[in-house]
Amino acid sequence: MKMNLIGLLTGLLFGLGLLLAGMASPSKVQGFLDLAGVWDPSLAFVMGGGIGVALVFFSAAKKRSTTLLTQEPMKLPTSNIIDRRLILGSIAFGIGWGIAGICPGPALVALGTGSTGAAVFVAAMLVGMFIFERLQRK
Repeated sequence: MKMNLIGLLTGLLFGLGLLLAGMASPSKVQGFLDLAGVWDPSLAFVMGGGIGVALVFFSAAKKRSTTLLTQEPMKLPTSNIIDRRLILGSIAFGIGWGIAGICPGPALVALGTGSTGAAVFVAAMLVGMFIFERLQRK
């Protein structure tokens, strides 16, 4: 129960941060990607802030052998291999992000605001995840 509450609170904080920063709006993301037009650098500051916070917490997590709340073994990624699968996945993610102007986290936040575009994006994302899982099993 405690972990569910902490997950809920951190999710709400993340969503609130995205809403306050305007990152649930595809036009904000597309403005950042429009280098030839009226470029909007605000996304860079949001990403920089997120990366800064993550660096602090990941640095602390690397020094621990167990999680802070449940005392389970710490499971951080250990692979640093850049392979074909990672590159193709990154390209697909980037193309989708650029076309839609939104990525999964902000899409879920925008879905909560009743955005039709977000609903279409989330539906397409779920279909893509389903197809990926099917192909992985073969």
